[in-house]
Amino acid sequence: QVQLVESGGGLVQAGDSLTLLCAASGRTFSTYTMGWFRQAPGKEREFVAAISWNVGSTSYADSVKDRFFISRENAKKTVTLQMNSLKPEDTAVYYCAAKLSVLKLYNYWGQGTQVTVSS
Repeated sequence: QVQLVESGGGLVQAGDSLTLLCAASGRTFSTYTMGWFRQAPGKEREFVAAISWNVGSTSYADSVKDRFFISRENAKKTVTLQMNSLKPEDTAVYYCAAKLSVLKLYNYWGQGTQVTVSS
């Protein structure tokens, strides 16, 4: 069982940076693939970034590649999403998610944190 709590959202201006933090509980955190997703008003939730359990690989949506960076510290049970050069279209509720590496779908989700980027 994994519980996830996101923090760090807020209101920023276009071009600013923001760092989101996901704090996890559970003894097996280090075995989970961790991801960030987002959902804008009126749109479906979409994938943003993911990082493997052993920090061996990362993946990003094309829309955030080279602007967002995902990292994790297994000892602290945290996952970070560093967001740079933010755009108004990045405005959304951002969710942290976890899944066992062998699974296709994420089965643990946080409550989300709002990120608003003004132009």
